[in-house]
Amino acid sequence: MGRLRGVLWLAAGLMVALLAGFIAYQTLTNAAETPVAEGGARGPTIEVVAAQRTIPIRTRINAEDVALIAVPAATAPENAAHDLDEVIDQVTITALYPGEVIMPERLFDPNVVASNGRLALFMADDVVLMAIPAQDLLSQIKVLKAGDRVDLLFSLDVPTERLPGQSNSADAEQATFDLLQNVMVAGLLRKSEEPVSKGGIPGMSGNDQSAGESPSSPDAILLALSPQDALTLKYAIDAGGNMDVVLRAPDADQIFTIDPVDVDYLINRYDIPAAVGQ
Repeated sequence: MGRLRGVLWLAAGLMVALLAGFIAYQTLTNAAETPVAEGGARGPTIEVVAAQRTIPIRTRINAEDVALIAVPAATAPENAAHDLDEVIDQVTITALYPGEVIMPERLFDPNVVASNGRLALFMADDVVLMAIPAQDLLSQIKVLKAGDRVDLLFSLDVPTERLPGQSNSADAEQATFDLLQNVMVAGLLRKSEEPVSKGGIPGMSGNDQSAGESPSSPDAILLALSPQDALTLKYAIDAGGNMDVVLRAPDADQIFTIDPVDVDYLINRYDIPAAVGQ
């Protein structure tokens, strides 16, 4: 009787051991089949849009600035962007850093017109918004876009003699100079007979047009400037200066050292003879 009881206990022990081994085997098999997300976390992953480099505030996002990355679904922000088209050509409201998951509320669309008739422009506390006529060639051939960084070049007749407290000389010579550098184009506006922008304000539109329409050249450029730069630009325009706009590369924010150009500069640079026969 005692021997039979021992055999039964041994058989029960073997069954428990086999069951424990089977459970352990199943657990390990399931763990091996579960994908491992970045950083070693186990579980399903999801693709989100992340910054590839540091993107400063008020910068238009280009395709090379962002990429899709896989992150654990459990840790991905609920409002993260999942499509590159959601962020490309949008303008940043805050600075973004490499690897940071991008959320649409940190961006704005410079082409959207709000219900109150104002463009969705983001402006810092230390700048003002100034509109100037879009008479430069880059605007007329529809190259400029909201978020671009530009320099403003001016040609202006400058008196050849000017003494404090005295009337200016009637003689003047043209001088061409880089009036303002690294200026942000906050928006482009154009007049139209029909409302053509999303959100629709009669007679005024943003950069986008209705499907199938070819956008016309803008009538005005909106610039975000410091108050002093805005006053300087107004003076140059009111003085009859001839303005042109040059476009910078997306990442070019440096201040260039540029000499103003006048007739003496050209004579000295190109060794132009000062008189016939020299």
